[in-house]
Amino acid sequence: MKWNILHESRGRMRLHLNKKRMSLAEADQLQDYLTALPSVRTAAVYERTCDVVVVYTADRAGVVKGLAAFKFDVEALAEVPANSPRAVNREYQEKLVNMTIFHFARNLFLPAPLRMAYTLVRSVPYVFRGLRCLWRRKLEVEVLDALSIGVSMLRGDFSTAGSVMFLLRLGELLEEWTRKKSLGDLARCMSLNVDRVWQQTAEGEVLVPISQVRAGDAIVVHTGSVIPLDGKVLDGEASVNQASLTGEAEPVRKSNGAVVYAGTVVEEGQITVTVEQQAGNGRYDQIVKMIENSEKLKSASETRAAALADKLVPYSLLGTAVTYALTRNVTRAISILMVDFSCALKLSMPLAVLSAMRECGSYHITVKGGKYLEALANADTIVFDKTGTLTHATPTVVQVVPFGTRTEDEVLQIAACLEEHYPHSMANAVVQAAAAKGIRHDEMHSEVQYVVAHGIASQIGGEKAVIGSQHFVFEDEGCCIPTAECDKFDALPPEYSHLYLAIGGVLAGVICIADPLREEAAEVLRQLRSLGIRKAVMMTGDNDRTASVIANQVGVDRYYSEVLPEDKANFVEAEKAAGHTVIMLGDGINDSPALSAADVGIAISDGAAIAREIADITIAADSLRELVILKSIANGLQKRTKANYRFIMSFNSTLIVLGAMGILPPATSALLHNASTLGVSLKSMTNLLG
Repeated sequence: MKWNILHESRGRMRLHLNKKRMSLAEADQLQDYLTALPSVRTAAVYERTCDVVVVYTADRAGVVKGLAAFKFDVEALAEVPANSPRAVNREYQEKLVNMTIFHFARNLFLPAPLRMAYTLVRSVPYVFRGLRCLWRRKLEVEVLDALSIGVSMLRGDFSTAGSVMFLLRLGELLEEWTRKKSLGDLARCMSLNVDRVWQQTAEGEVLVPISQVRAGDAIVVHTGSVIPLDGKVLDGEASVNQASLTGEAEPVRKSNGAVVYAGTVVEEGQITVTVEQQAGNGRYDQIVKMIENSEKLKSASETRAAALADKLVPYSLLGTAVTYALTRNVTRAISILMVDFSCALKLSMPLAVLSAMRECGSYHITVKGGKYLEALANADTIVFDKTGTLTHATPTVVQVVPFGTRTEDEVLQIAACLEEHYPHSMANAVVQAAAAKGIRHDEMHSEVQYVVAHGIASQIGGEKAVIGSQHFVFEDEGCCIPTAECDKFDALPPEYSHLYLAIGGVLAGVICIADPLREEAAEVLRQLRSLGIRKAVMMTGDNDRTASVIANQVGVDRYYSEVLPEDKANFVEAEKAAGHTVIMLGDGINDSPALSAADVGIAISDGAAIAREIADITIAADSLRELVILKSIANGLQKRTKANYRFIMSFNSTLIVLGAMGILPPATSALLHNASTLGVSLKSMTNLLG
């Protein structure tokens, strides 16, 4: 792709794409491509001018090379959903501009009688909504709106009535824009990110791009994996977690003929699914519907703001009545009606939450609802998983120790064959080690059984094969060490994590995996403590020897080793019962119960699918520093919402007092009130971290 550099400064380039026009889908695709480049911090694509602004870190040559290599993917463009955020923004920007131009043009060019007639017609919906509230015996904000517009017109002040309605429509449009964008952002965050699936063919299971799967094809979904497409179970049986669609945490048993949905996760078992619908917008639409029908993602501050706005209406009416009774001045009484707390409270709070979620997204942090940011701000306890969380998400195999008659390559081949179906960092390390040595590991086993937090069991050559923890292999499965090789077993290097492979009840090999601590882990924990975290705990299924070393290096308050998934969940529940607000950070299937139990569950983005689905927040695997950013944004949001409350209540109360005293006329009160609403809303949309 050819580009022209229009302007360049240190760490920033503005470029023009040599293209006559760019569609919204093309702009979205280019935006996603640029933000995924390693050196790019931010990228902005302007589809109208075909310009791009790129802010990068240090590798200019890498950015230029990436730009030159870019091509529009025609197949991907055909699959772009019609819910693009760029399309939503353009739609509402045009509505906003058109409404503003029409308002001022009407006041400038229409004769007074026509302006009066137009204002009268436009007032009917507002008056009707006010009367409907009264008919239902409710005193809500609609009553204030109807009174302020109606009384202004009765006094012949059609200009004030028109201005009030314009500002109300402006607020409604901004609120609708905010809501739609919020729904879209959340839905896209919660949408699937599945590139490849296991397709059932005559030759067996084959890993293929999801775009190649068509209706009628059969795909295989293993334990811990997300179901990528809607369909019916053709073979097998599994427990499926449907919480992402139904909100119910209890898994549902699925067998032959049962319908399964994209985005749900297999907790236990394995199923073959006949695909009924290709990859498309179905999942997005389902999520939008779920969000629209559920209030669980709203923060408490949003709910309080809406409730408070309605509760203040009777007091506004009482103030109006008292002012008129004392002064017998209609103008002063109307000035109070022109000021309500609803617009600012109901608009600024959702905008603040949405802005914080958007800011998190710019740091590759996905937040599924404002509720979780609020809980995060109040959190005082954090629980860490070890493997793939505090340690690097990409552990490596450093040694393979064979036992019996097996060779190193045989042990690695069998281990990779068993582990390849399960998305965990330790399993990935084994598969990658086999690939690096050029070892093929075609399916040589029967159906595998995944035992959460323990290991994997299957049949190879008529013998039972198990791989996993020491507890699982030797205690649960009763496997033994070859008699002549006990010394070899005792000499295994203690500084590494171990995966034990046994076949036919006898140890066949041990895979030693280096799982070094993330360099930033200790510093991140120190920063989290400065942001309000008072207690830090590490919980792992690994042995005590390895766990103690990592715990000391990180600086956690307590650690627990050789724990089961239920142990993690029980600990979280106990901390919550003690009055603590708990964050759980993990990446594996075994972390899922604790992620679900925590006030805020945070998953590593390249961890197990079920962990990402259950979690309330996901962070990229690159660095734990995103935890500090996330906590800082949450704390900043809490401060902003409190500041908004104080400003809205004090400023509008001042307007009411000045209006009642006759210092401010109704039109000025309305103007200042609505201007402050827009001001606090715009302020709420700014970044919290600068």
